[in-house]
Amino acid sequence: MKVDDVMFVYTREFDERYEYAGQNLGAVCRVDETRFRLWAPLAEQVELCLYGGAEDGSASETPLEVLPMNRGERGVWELDVSKSLHGTYYDYRVQREGRTVQSTDPYATACSCNGRHSMAVDLRRTDPEGFQQDKPPEAAPETIIYELHVKDFSYDPDSGIPEQFRGKYKAFTCPGREGPGEAASGIAYLRRLGVTHVHLLPVFDFGWLDEAGGDGQFNWGYDPVNFNVPEGSYATDVRDGTVRIRECKEMIQALHRAGIRVVLDVVYNHTAEGDTSNFSLTAPGYYYRHSDDGSYSNASGCGNETASERPQMRSFIVSSVKYWAKEYHIDGFRFDLMAILDIATMNEAAAALKEINPYAIVYG
Repeated sequence: MKVDDVMFVYTREFDERYEYAGQNLGAVCRVDETRFRLWAPLAEQVELCLYGGAEDGSASETPLEVLPMNRGERGVWELDVSKSLHGTYYDYRVQREGRTVQSTDPYATACSCNGRHSMAVDLRRTDPEGFQQDKPPEAAPETIIYELHVKDFSYDPDSGIPEQFRGKYKAFTCPGREGPGEAASGIAYLRRLGVTHVHLLPVFDFGWLDEAGGDGQFNWGYDPVNFNVPEGSYATDVRDGTVRIRECKEMIQALHRAGIRVVLDVVYNHTAEGDTSNFSLTAPGYYYRHSDDGSYSNASGCGNETASERPQMRSFIVSSVKYWAKEYHIDGFRFDLMAILDIATMNEAAAALKEINPYAIVYG
């Protein structure tokens, strides 16, 4: 791939110099400290941009503060701020070869409307009541999986779901109709089906949809933007980046209480954008496979494919599924176009999940 008119050629020597085994990339926000870590091995300088809130409650477009980051080991840039920045939006200015680009954080766990900025968040402050005690139901002797789209599940006016929650994560917290006088609906319908697992079509932050737009929009969700952030169009408030997290957790908690385990459909094989993705902006040329002429390899049919066999991409995928399993209590994963990912990555991801949950299921 051409990076600022220089062809980036991947080599094992590059990994020997820059491969980073740490598990602390992204923003970690605690009561009295917020730590930022970004893997940008080709950068000459990185700055952290912090944003306040706009009048409508979303992130502003002009940074309140720009802080230089420190070059650490193996291509990692770091900065520690001695206070909680919970609810603060941020992104990075990355300088290299006389050019400066603005990028969100590939490891972000929260973001603003439409993913324009990443967000620092104290994740414990996003937990619904009782979520730390949430557990999946007992494993059934037989696995019966029901695939659904979050919006489709409750969008119809006859869904039995309050209007403000139709097509949203919150719909799963409503009882729905039990029947038999009227057709069962909502989570009551799932219970009557007798399924053991609900397979959610992608609920990570995806592109090609305006989260602040009307409810008439529809997207299947197979164009990833922020892999570790729930999609905002399913939240009741897209302006506050913490709402989508809390309501996604409420959905999972409600399914568990109904005796149903939860599987996520995940799309690590490609991204919505190529040159302008946060992968390309922070580590250009590295995260994707390319043809000999520098163009994107396209086994996905979506314009690009990720290079899962490279250590940093493999580490990203494994850490991402572990994050969803631990933070959101996810019980399994369906990998979209699994064959595009290399076998070693899939084996490592499956093994990591089994350590978290011996009953976790993985398929593709």
